[in-house]
Amino acid sequence: MPLKVVLAVGVDSWMLATHIPEWRAAGFIVLQAFTMREAFEHFKIGDFDLVLLGNALSTENKERLTFLVRSSGSSTPVLSIADSSGNCDSFASATVRNDAPSMLQCMGELLATESKLRLVRSLHFETA
Repeated sequence: MPLKVVLAVGVDSWMLATHIPEWRAAGFIVLQAFTMREAFEHFKIGDFDLVLLGNALSTENKERLTFLVRSSGSSTPVLSIADSSGNCDSFASATVRNDAPSMLQCMGELLATESKLRLVRSLHFETA
């Protein structure tokens, strides 16, 4: 099973430390960024399969970082952890509750969808 690299931004360090072993067992390597600047610098030089936006970030910062990811030309899925109101962040690929099983399931679903989209794009490109 190939490993998937996740950039976690604004995710509670305690929560990450608690769940990283479970996520690693599921095939995820998680790199943590503590600031918006650090996140975008990592993103520019790294090859991430998913960006996870924590609820420690404001909605405005989540939206801004998602915009920066998209404006770079990347189709990397962006998963936003819902704040206490539980509202969906329309700018993200998906919004998930702040619990590890939900996050792990949603991460897998987003990556499976992205993999299918890449396959369809490559097949379309080859036949064009």
